[in-house]
Amino acid sequence: METSFLEYAYSVIYSRALPDARDGLKPVQRRILYTMDEMGIRPDRAHVKCARVVGQVMGQLHPHGDSAIYDALVRQAQPWAMRLPLVDGHGNFGSPDSVPAAMRYTECRMAPAASAMTQGLDEDAVDFRPNYDGKETEPVVLPSAFPNLLVNGSTGIAVGMATNLPPHNLVEVVAALKHLLKHPGASLDTIMRYMPGPDLPTGGTIVGLDGIRQAYETGRGRFVIRAVTRIEKVTPRRQGIVVTELPYGVGPEKLIEQIKGQVQAKRLTGIADVKDLTDLTNGTRLVIEVKNGINPEALLQELYKRTSLEDGFSINAVALVDGQPRTLGLLELLQVYLDHRLSVTLRQTKFRLAKATDRLHLVDGLLIAILDIDDVITIIRRADDAAAARARLIEAFELTEIQANYILDMQLRRLTKYSTIELETERDELQQQIRALQAIIDDDDLLRAAVGDDLSDVAKRYGDPRRTVLLSSAGVSATSEPLEVPDGPTWVLLSSTGLVARCDSADPLGEAGSRSDHDVLVSAVRTTARGEYAAVTSAGRLIRCQAIDLPTVPATAQAPHLSGGVRISDLVTLDPDEQVLFLCRLDEDSAGLAVGTAQGVVKRVNPEMLGNNEWDVIRLADGDRVVGGCELVDDSAELCFVTAGGNLLHFAAASVRPQGRAAGGVAGIKLGAGDRVVWFGAVPPGDNLVVTIAGSGDALPGTESGSVKVSDFADFPAKGRATGGVRCHRFLRGEDELQRAWAGPGPALAAATSGAPVALPEEFGRRDGSGTPLPQPVTGLGSGTPDLLSPLPKES
Repeated sequence: METSFLEYAYSVIYSRALPDARDGLKPVQRRILYTMDEMGIRPDRAHVKCARVVGQVMGQLHPHGDSAIYDALVRQAQPWAMRLPLVDGHGNFGSPDSVPAAMRYTECRMAPAASAMTQGLDEDAVDFRPNYDGKETEPVVLPSAFPNLLVNGSTGIAVGMATNLPPHNLVEVVAALKHLLKHPGASLDTIMRYMPGPDLPTGGTIVGLDGIRQAYETGRGRFVIRAVTRIEKVTPRRQGIVVTELPYGVGPEKLIEQIKGQVQAKRLTGIADVKDLTDLTNGTRLVIEVKNGINPEALLQELYKRTSLEDGFSINAVALVDGQPRTLGLLELLQVYLDHRLSVTLRQTKFRLAKATDRLHLVDGLLIAILDIDDVITIIRRADDAAAARARLIEAFELTEIQANYILDMQLRRLTKYSTIELETERDELQQQIRALQAIIDDDDLLRAAVGDDLSDVAKRYGDPRRTVLLSSAGVSATSEPLEVPDGPTWVLLSSTGLVARCDSADPLGEAGSRSDHDVLVSAVRTTARGEYAAVTSAGRLIRCQAIDLPTVPATAQAPHLSGGVRISDLVTLDPDEQVLFLCRLDEDSAGLAVGTAQGVVKRVNPEMLGNNEWDVIRLADGDRVVGGCELVDDSAELCFVTAGGNLLHFAAASVRPQGRAAGGVAGIKLGAGDRVVWFGAVPPGDNLVVTIAGSGDALPGTESGSVKVSDFADFPAKGRATGGVRCHRFLRGEDELQRAWAGPGPALAAATSGAPVALPEEFGRRDGSGTPLPQPVTGLGSGTPDLLSPLPKES
């Protein structure tokens, strides 16, 4: 039993499971490439069925099952397993999570890099040995023009030992080899400047370099691979963790199963859904949707700990050296390969030298014969047989037997076409080639230079940029943020273009009058991150919303940028002609809402907290709609109407009695025939402005800039409710209505459709004066004072 087991173990180690340190190939892999090269299935030829290659390998060289051969062939064709694939596959060769199709359905041929592995087999570059039955021969090792063991890595389990090597970048490995060629005594630290770590075919991020340093020194070590992720807004309501690169050997289906298992076991919380959007166009894309109220960064750290989003790779650099398994450090691996390439290059050089010498010998004989071609022909014609002709040629022209045989074997038409000039040119070239080849054989420095040139050529043809990012352990630290978003104070902001977001700054509008290139804020509500707010629409509906559903935007020194917000229409369901006008708090301590309609109706709504998700705040007449409103702090504000006909009316909020939800409001402003309200709002006590923009009612919206006038609100006397108000704008030629208006504390802000700021006049116009031309159409008007946009309770 002991003898049998030792023989079996030796066979597995030497003939099946472990790669050779010189070409980095196991016997089955080497036999596949050699057979394909012998069959002529090269990169410039058509694909052939994999079953044909497997059958040829099994029948001539590999005395094992076809499944083992096909598995080895498939792995050499998978770009996620090999950094530099050696087989060009055609058909279904599987995925990181699935097996390939049967070999009768797939086709293959040698990849371009495989040609570099077999180049030199016909030049006596390596030794050959008999196959398993002694009827054929196979190479002991391939010439291997690049260090395949390091570039593609290897994995294998033998008896009592195993190997596991990660792939590396070809360009980096070649740079390290060239440095070692010139400086044989180079240290490991110097070599690692050229070759800092593995470069995995699936990319990812390697965290911590200490394990790599240990493996390069001793042959054993471990490093950690993290997936490449980013936090994105995957739906209008939710953020998500998007995975674009997975750790080496981890497939998306395997990862999804792990995540679902952790969620079902209650070890992971905060995940709403996991979607695999991977395709051939965009590559890997795994989307993990995060529940509202969960910190994505903290959840990502939990995923790193509990799933294969962070995976380890243990290096065990065991390979065969002179037929014996050894654990090799990086310097030893590089040196073994260099010794192999020096030997291959030397043998190739000697083979080419012998071939050139033989050819020169024949050319010299032709040059002698061509000078007396007539005598040569005469001798051949008069000879009784070939032996006599050979002897006579040798005697007459002092030729060798090889030269005489070559002349005799040539057809007469080939002999006569040679010219002395052509032969002399070939002779000179051969002599120059022989001198160069002999110099490489005699000079070790030239031999090393030739190996370096070959390596540079391979790196230039097959090299590509690094895919895996290397991070030192000092640059990675686990986040200490809580998993759930804390219920801290926040502002909910609404812009004139319908974007909504939340900002955790105490003053989201920044300094009064200073702003950057962002949209105008038309409403702001103070709440908490997990609190609620309400949106009031032009249909008179109040819709309950959750602040946690909103994206967070930063507050700069000037103002928050709402470019990171979402459209309010994506969060609430609106009718085709309905729009959100303003936001308010859901607070029973509030003084209520004030809303105004296009037909001049005003209503103060009693504060109510209902259990419904939405309810009506006003009963609208047929054809009427809400044009504006706000949340009131108390009765000190002035309610203001501005009509399309150019009239302004304001009166005390105390003059309007609060009503219940079912009420239809009371008369607010008296309208003339064909007139309508274009703006309604509340103006707090103090210094306030009035901005009016006039234009033509026949023009398409956004096509005319119109004229704008900024007035002092104090110039407009208060009138009683349900009166017609006073004139606020005189129309110029071509103008017949007010298109937009606004009143409130300054500074007044205006924005175009894109959200870019539009400059307003600094000087005040007369109460009933006309406006000045605008540089571009305005779609939003607002104030830089947060107190107007978000009235707080008195105790605040």
